[in-house]
Amino acid sequence: MSLLLDLFSGKLLDPGYAEAAARREASGGGGADGARRSRFGGGGVLLVLVLVGVLLAVAGAEVRRSEPVAAEQRARLIDEIHARTGETDALQRRLDRLRDETERRRAAALARSDAGRRARRELAEARTAAAAAPAAGSGLVITLDDAPHDEAPSGGGPEADDGRVYDQDIQVAVNGLWAAGARAIGINGQRVTPVTAIRTAGEAILVDYRPLRAPYEVTALGDPGTLRKGFEGAAADRRLRQLQERYRIGYATRRSDEVRLPAAAGLQLRYATLREGR
Repeated sequence: MSLLLDLFSGKLLDPGYAEAAARREASGGGGADGARRSRFGGGGVLLVLVLVGVLLAVAGAEVRRSEPVAAEQRARLIDEIHARTGETDALQRRLDRLRDETERRRAAALARSDAGRRARRELAEARTAAAAAPAAGSGLVITLDDAPHDEAPSGGGPEADDGRVYDQDIQVAVNGLWAAGARAIGINGQRVTPVTAIRTAGEAILVDYRPLRAPYEVTALGDPGTLRKGFEGAAADRRLRQLQERYRIGYATRRSDEVRLPAAAGLQLRYATLREGR
């Protein structure tokens, strides 16, 4: 507004234009015609300003009117995501029941002969190695969590997202537990297999394409003392402690005497070989 006032008052005129206007006034060229032209010019500028104001008001009204519609669409999309997730979980539970029934029938069929019982033992070993069978026992649990929002990270003021747990942080914990001697590993109830993908999509961490939420519990099956001894002080432990000290992410370890890991979902047979004499 101050710029427009200065423009109307002639304060922002170039010195050459100001000199020409002064000469015109001195020669009598700024009489009634000049005043009429000035009046018409001022009216034109005022009309343009009014039109611009009307356009801005209309645009603001449209934005305010579209906000409830956008919020409604977002809420509907979130509800649909939750519904589809519930359907997927229900299908997964049904699949687990069918797998249990199939396993019981297969075990009963193989128990009828020596060759069947031998094949059953070999199959059990293969299923354990491929994480295709549930596992239980004692173990070690590592908990990772995002930094609290009210705690600013130290170390030169990094971005707020630096206080989040990323997929590579979970990968470091998983690899450290494997190196410490874990027999089986799960992340928030999702079994880790030799082909499990741990990655980030947007703001979510996916384990085999299933989104997980913080806090993240990486559970390792094995002797708790051996796992703790092999993990503490190792490269993975040092990396996670640095993240805790610098970015205030949550990091803790605890032993558990009742570790239960489900079988991995979606395993597929890629190839098989026939042994001689079988």
